[in-house]
Amino acid sequence: MELVLSLFKAFLVGGAICLVGQILVDLTKLTPAKILVMFVVIGVILGALGVYEKIAGFGGAGATVPLTGFGFNLAKETKRAVDEQGLLGALSGPLSAASVGTMAAIICGLVASVFARPKDRK
Repeated sequence: MELVLSLFKAFLVGGAICLVGQILVDLTKLTPAKILVMFVVIGVILGALGVYEKIAGFGGAGATVPLTGFGFNLAKETKRAVDEQGLLGALSGPLSAASVGTMAAIICGLVASVFARPKDRK
């Protein structure tokens, strides 16, 4: 029963984030790229204020998987690195936080390129 409750919470939080994104797409002239960047920045701001940690604690993967979760992770790792290394941590923290996601994207892209057959556009 606990698993079902966790899945439901993740669905609620992730769905709410996606709902906000869809409303922005439908009702504004913002491009999807601008909305995605805005979500990352919102995640950084809420993470820096300590609000997103509570959201992630409630929603689990529903909060940590979307781009707002990426922004939260950047803020969290930057804060940790600054506490440990001082001002230099402001540069190294985001890089270490983003490296796992970047490598995962590169590896998935490489695997997809092995199996995909590009076609010419006509």
